[in-house]
Amino acid sequence: MRICVVAGGVGGARFLLGARRLLGLDPASGAAGTPPPGGEPVHGLDAVVNVGDDAWMHGVRICPDLDTCMYTLGGGIDPDRGWGHADETWNCRDELAAYGVQPDWFGLGDKDLATHLVRTQMLGAGYRLTDVTEALSTRWSPGVRLLPVTDDRCETHVVVPGGPDGAQGDGERAIHFQEWWVRHRAALPASGFVQIGADAARPTPETLEAIEAADLVVVAPSNPVVSVGAILAVPGIRAALRSTSAPVVGVSPVIGGAVLRGMAD
Repeated sequence: MRICVVAGGVGGARFLLGARRLLGLDPASGAAGTPPPGGEPVHGLDAVVNVGDDAWMHGVRICPDLDTCMYTLGGGIDPDRGWGHADETWNCRDELAAYGVQPDWFGLGDKDLATHLVRTQMLGAGYRLTDVTEALSTRWSPGVRLLPVTDDRCETHVVVPGGPDGAQGDGERAIHFQEWWVRHRAALPASGFVQIGADAARPTPETLEAIEAADLVVVAPSNPVVSVGAILAVPGIRAALRSTSAPVVGVSPVIGGAVLRGMAD
């Protein structure tokens, strides 16, 4: 069985934990589907992951959903927050704040920063984000092939009230999703979401192959607007989901009008 999961961050990562367990792909489980040393697994699990949350901050490339999936599957996630490293320290964040460096609302943990530094160095050397993610995953052994939906820029920005400089008024401005979500806790009224770079973005060959070759495609219970919607905004993804011979099943994170977790409502 080969399953392709369309996933965002926390909800997608936790769904992947269950799917991995079901298929016996947990590296620590010794389950029936787990391959012997040097062998091939009986089943396969691919995750096409949102990159709309990605951002450049303090000179490093941050990929929140990819990292949340990687840390969760690798046993290194902070279980209370649902994102970032367990047992994290914040020395770099505090020192940046002491210098007055902006943005001061986005906390980079010391352990997490190591991941971003490796990613940034590899991207600077010309590697694709797909290849960088594969290299980073060797440290975590997720048991799942993590695939950024695109190697191109396709960032989610949020249209909120106010002029271009943030002043109050009748106009509108677009801010990065991370600023809206983290700094403002999604409290600013949003009149729309736009994907910066979507016109030029393309799905990776690995993503298209994962969808086409799957026996089953599952849309994980991730945020339907800013996770699943951002994945579908990459040109070619909707067509791939329509043309695959596999059943495509969506699992909703909103039940009875309420979210299972987080701020999706």
